[in-house]
Amino acid sequence: MKYNEAFLNAAQQLIDAGRFIDSKGWVPATSGNFSVRLPDGTIAITVSGKHKGKLELDDIMLIDADANSLDGKKPSAETMLHTSLYRRFPDIHSILHPHSLNATLISRIFKSEIVLEDYELLKALCGITTHESRVIVPIFANDQNIPRLAELVEQYLDNNVNCYAYIIAGHGLYTWGSSVQETLHHLEALDFIFDCELRLHGVKN
Repeated sequence: MKYNEAFLNAAQQLIDAGRFIDSKGWVPATSGNFSVRLPDGTIAITVSGKHKGKLELDDIMLIDADANSLDGKKPSAETMLHTSLYRRFPDIHSILHPHSLNATLISRIFKSEIVLEDYELLKALCGITTHESRVIVPIFANDQNIPRLAELVEQYLDNNVNCYAYIIAGHGLYTWGSSVQETLHHLEALDFIFDCELRLHGVKN
């Protein structure tokens, strides 16, 4: 399949993001999945089963808004979690899902949500201009039934519009933004604050 320039640019951004995220230790083995929504509404997304720190162009595929493959490659089993977010939020153009240690530990300590308050780094999240902010990150039970999990996330977002991320328990974090760079800012800020919370609760030193 011949890819257009928008896809090739998005693929390179995902490759670069994968290397950066891997350098942080946030995508061990073949975990995680990343995506970018293209101007025509199609989505560039990482294929299933590839190490995210060693991505190449062939490891990025094209899907439509309903998660159907457009190039014959196999997407992640969690692709529906990406497409449901893109449908809900027309202004987001990137989703990053690493399996970081801090997000995984947070899900073991805080069972349904974690509340983040009074951190200066909350200002790294789009639209937040003061440390005097309160951000809730919900935690959902892991589920191999992705449509059912996506529905739980949808139900939560129906009633909680100011959401920047969510955690799947024992699994990893989903966060999103208007670009790959903005989403990386969200990811870095959240991981730092998660680390602070874990230390405050005596989990790390």
